[in-house]
Amino acid sequence: MKALIFGASGQDGYYLSELCRSKGMEVIGVSRGDVGASVSSYFEVEKLITTCLPDCVFHLAANSTTRHDAIFENHELISTGSLNILEAVRRHQPTARVFITGSGVQFKNNGKAISERDEFDASSPYAVSRIHAAYAARYYRTLGIKAYVGYLFHHESPRRKPNHVSQMIVQAVKRIAEGSAELLEIGDAHVQKEWTFAGDVVRGIMALVDQDDVFEAVIGSGVTHSIQDWLEECFGIVGRDWRDHVRIREGFKSEYLKLVSEPATIRSLGWAPEVSFTQLAEMMVGA
Repeated sequence: MKALIFGASGQDGYYLSELCRSKGMEVIGVSRGDVGASVSSYFEVEKLITTCLPDCVFHLAANSTTRHDAIFENHELISTGSLNILEAVRRHQPTARVFITGSGVQFKNNGKAISERDEFDASSPYAVSRIHAAYAARYYRTLGIKAYVGYLFHHESPRRKPNHVSQMIVQAVKRIAEGSAELLEIGDAHVQKEWTFAGDVVRGIMALVDQDDVFEAVIGSGVTHSIQDWLEECFGIVGRDWRDHVRIREGFKSEYLKLVSEPATIRSLGWAPEVSFTQLAEMMVGA
């Protein structure tokens, strides 16, 4: 069994690669910047598919930002990348299972729990690209391709990039514990989101791909914590009061106040997260 993973260098790609190897699969990882391996190039994707003949193809590559100035990059990596993979699989390896990453932010968000059955909302260039990729997967399913879409919600790990607020907080906590006198500035500490461990999320991806009845599912814990909860948890690990080290940015407006999944479908496939909020904080601060 072979797994071809686009976006193998990200946190999800890392944990998915480890999971696939633990299941005895050969992993071919493709990362941004690899020569001759851009998911935005059909020629390069087709060459990989025909050379590797994978049993599973996972499309995790993306620039996970909703900023407008990333509109073309989002389109190339997510929209065009999904079409390239699906078409190359259709032509050359039609028995392969294809996983396309979706996101909780591509749905209309009124603060209630979101399921895969809810309405899409083109609220950002990133959401537009994700929506396009989901519809591409649905189209290719009509052509006989086993194309799965897993809508991922906020998830974390020690491999999270430093520009994300969770990792910004963790790294500041470590520096402050070592004697730094810095003051960390953040936006709205009351924003609520999920804090699922990325290693648990990729198990959800595999649970989805390993069956033939369900082709779309949100993959999340269904449990939210605020950014303030994360601050309290992380600073508490090093015996500090977060309020002594954090300044709230005035006038900051968050994209949403709450983003939470309704994961009944993925749970019906036997998946559930194993790492708790507290364990995740301990894992990241201790990394």
